[in-house]
Amino acid sequence: MFQRFHALRERDERGFTLIELLVVILIIAILAAIAIPAFLSQREKGWVSQQQSALKNAATAAESFATGTGGDYTGMVLQDLYDNGFNETDGTTIAIVGPDDTGYCLTAVHDPVTETWEYDSAVGNPVAGTCGV
Repeated sequence: MFQRFHALRERDERGFTLIELLVVILIIAILAAIAIPAFLSQREKGWVSQQQSALKNAATAAESFATGTGGDYTGMVLQDLYDNGFNETDGTTIAIVGPDDTGYCLTAVHDPVTETWEYDSAVGNPVAGTCGV
């Protein structure tokens, strides 16, 4: 009877030991510890790209507004941007700072991102910072 039991035990000895399972769990935990911070920084880069895209879109609408006013940006408000084709981006807030007869400055804020991005018409591309500083 014991011989038959040992024969069955040797034949059906399959599976993983506790040590093997713990090693696999440890490897998965190490990979997750590496991947999660990288994933979070990619999300922030995406939000920054949304800010920059919204600024470029608003700048195009501002230039369209100026085409109708002979190049004068004085009195330009956010509704003028919407009227000239501006499409807002979810989570991004655009503001117009100091439009005058020769230029304007736009700011973009995205909720999770701490950085404010600006588009100064004199510079011509989005840069980190605050208008007027």
